[in-house]
Amino acid sequence: MSSKDVNVLCIWQPNEKLKKYLDKGLKRYPQVKLIVPPDLSDETLLELAPKADIIMGWRPSKELLEAAVNAKLFLNPGAGVQHLIPLFKEVNERRKLILVNGHGNAYFTAQHVVAILLSLMNKVILHHNWMVDGLWRRGDAHATSTPLRGKKVGLLGYGAVNKLVHTFLAGFDVKFSILRKNWDKQKEPLPTPVTRYSFEDLPTFLEEIDILIIAVPLTSVTEGLIQREELEMLGKDSYLVNIGRGPIIDEESLFEVLREEKIAGAAIDVWYDYQPEEDEQGRKFPSKFPFYFLENVILSPHRGASPMSDLKRWDEQIKNIIRFAKGKNEFINEVNLDDGY
Repeated sequence: MSSKDVNVLCIWQPNEKLKKYLDKGLKRYPQVKLIVPPDLSDETLLELAPKADIIMGWRPSKELLEAAVNAKLFLNPGAGVQHLIPLFKEVNERRKLILVNGHGNAYFTAQHVVAILLSLMNKVILHHNWMVDGLWRRGDAHATSTPLRGKKVGLLGYGAVNKLVHTFLAGFDVKFSILRKNWDKQKEPLPTPVTRYSFEDLPTFLEEIDILIIAVPLTSVTEGLIQREELEMLGKDSYLVNIGRGPIIDEESLFEVLREEKIAGAAIDVWYDYQPEEDEQGRKFPSKFPFYFLENVILSPHRGASPMSDLKRWDEQIKNIIRFAKGKNEFINEVNLDDGY
């Protein structure tokens, strides 16, 4: 074990509860020092940056990374890193700075997938709204539930989230197909038998499944991967959940296919415009298309990572800090900058 001090600079101010949780997780490693800035001004962060061996937080500036001349590891606690790839590629032209993509929210996100999928297939929102309007027990002719039993579930991507989705849905008497980029990474046994696909098999994969669950990162390979043609391959009785990133599916194609009922429905947690302007009624919508008019969708405001207050989501960051303190060079969810995830 290395006895050298390891300074971890937080570039946000964790609350007291989180600070105590991090300290408790690292108590066996007295050489690890958490640096919590007294304020978040650029001046303060740039002054502290040269002391850091590890930086932990979100959205570092180029100036901060350049000032952090001794930093070897950056821990991004959130799952999305596509906005960081160009910056870290530039920094790594001059020195090695490892970027880690946090997956501490995977359990919550997988739970959200199951929740919105079942709500979609059981038409929960429609019946709730009818009851709010005083329409009591409209009957099975209105918004009939679709059983999961016997369905073919397609998992597009098999990272931390879809691995858990696979486990959660395994008890529903369904069959699974998985499409992933690199099957060589699959070392542990799968929860159920599956049909395996690669990206070149996308059309066959889509034609064979009844439910598509998208949980891949946004990269040059996945952006715009699903267009109208791909959506129609699913068929009119199919369902779709997107928990990855909005632009993986072409925005207009998704709206039109849902409006025309070319697929049965979609549950959407990731969107296209994250800084929408207010309309004349003060409303904000994260798409230029009126998905809110459609009855065959569930709209979710990118909240799959909730609850943010659950402290176990930080266990992965603690483990990576300990690996660094022990002098190890391999980290959980290390990002391949060329692949983009």
